[in-house]
Amino acid sequence: MILMRKIIGIALILQLLLISLVAEAQLDMSNFGSLDPSAQKGKDILLKDYQPKSIYNIPQTKIEHARYKVIDIHSHPYAATDEEIESWIKTMDAMGIQKTIILTMTTGAKFDSLAARYGKYGKRFELWCGFDYTGYDKPGFGPAAVKELQRCYNMGARGVGELGDKGDGLFYSFPTKALGMHLDDPRMKPLLEKCAELHMPISIHVADPYWMYLPVDKHNDGLMNAAEWHIELNQKGKLGFDALIQTLENAVRENPKTTFIACHLANCSFDLGRLGKLLEEYPNFYADISARYGETATIPRFMKSFYEKYQNKLLYGTDMGMDSDMYKITFRILETSDEHFYYPSFNYHWSYSGFELSDRVLRKVYYKNAEKLIDKN
Repeated sequence: MILMRKIIGIALILQLLLISLVAEAQLDMSNFGSLDPSAQKGKDILLKDYQPKSIYNIPQTKIEHARYKVIDIHSHPYAATDEEIESWIKTMDAMGIQKTIILTMTTGAKFDSLAARYGKYGKRFELWCGFDYTGYDKPGFGPAAVKELQRCYNMGARGVGELGDKGDGLFYSFPTKALGMHLDDPRMKPLLEKCAELHMPISIHVADPYWMYLPVDKHNDGLMNAAEWHIELNQKGKLGFDALIQTLENAVRENPKTTFIACHLANCSFDLGRLGKLLEEYPNFYADISARYGETATIPRFMKSFYEKYQNKLLYGTDMGMDSDMYKITFRILETSDEHFYYPSFNYHWSYSGFELSDRVLRKVYYKNAEKLIDKN
């Protein structure tokens, strides 16, 4: 009996010792590879706060201005005073921006006030107006809108834009939103034909980057922007991505004398082959590259070949303000072979690489293609 008790006691001691050793081993493994306990703080960093800096010792090109003169086909009236406009012009001079197209999206008195403000600076700016959709949902819509378009032209408008449709209808022109009416609607026909008559190109934004249509989950490649700009398609009558691209193609096909410029690469950054087919099919169709540098600088080799193939149909644009650093990052992406650099303002978590476009392509994208469109006015 005494011997049995001793054996049981020894067994308990060995069991406790084994438990202690296992726990210690688990603790050691949890800290494996982390000599500094502060490294565990990384677990608390949110993706929206992630702003990495490249550690690679590789060539970096400092861009101070564009290699050739530039026409910015996509900007907005960011400068609200004469002083701000004059400051903007100084920045344009330093960056090599010859002319900026101001997409006002307005008609009436608002357009007139902008025309008066920017018109004082000669050819440095060119203003484009919107469409007046007043009464679009009532019989007889059309003649008054065409008359206002002609009036804006007489006041200096040389194009129309930025029109916008993200599924609910044309809503970018002010003061009236044309909800439920899309670019290929028969009610738009008189306006589109008038633009052809006046040689006024139409800048049109359809849909949004494809990440915004995907589930906001761990598989979403553009999660930070997708979370902020997610598009819900469960609303009655709301068009999805494919249907919006189709409305654009319908309008381009049915109005061959009207020039259309799809903003932001028609938001086909994820499937540029689709955009390429439209550029090939329709002589009156172009695309601007504005505000999609972050979406495309992740695939530099493919983008280089895309620019080479469609060099006659792509137009430089920004749509990101009037800051010199903003211009410089666009030039760096287009002109250099730099790799793995960041630009937090694009609000993606990935790094970028340059396209290193040829001089021939750069000249066309920077100004020659735009000159073909705006020199008609």
